[in-house]
Amino acid sequence: MKFLGNLIWLIFGGFIIALEYLLASFILIITIVGIPFGLQTLKLTEMAIWPFGKKIVATRSSEGCLSLAFNIIWILVGGIWIALTHLLFGILFFITIVGIPFAKQHLKLAGLALTPFGHEIRNE
Repeated sequence: MKFLGNLIWLIFGGFIIALEYLLASFILIITIVGIPFGLQTLKLTEMAIWPFGKKIVATRSSEGCLSLAFNIIWILVGGIWIALTHLLFGILFFITIVGIPFAKQHLKLAGLALTPFGHEIRNE
């Protein structure tokens, strides 16, 4: 079931979303200052290309308040708009019964897009 959901996701928009995240990653990684943010956008790319069967977990890292500071910068620069876009698509997909699994994936992406630092993606 996960494979079928991922295949439908990929055909109907997941590939385009992943390409957008990948392009943003490369643009951010080109700048030296944007490397940490580019790596987080690669995390979003991984989640956007094949979201079914993956979960987002908070990491207990030794970064201290650095991930908090980076999350605040991320939210202020563009993370809020990415999260709101995924939230809007999630609400639109919840309208139909067939779209509910895809709405859940958009809501999962919205949470990761809002605060990517301090989270990692694992297979379920």
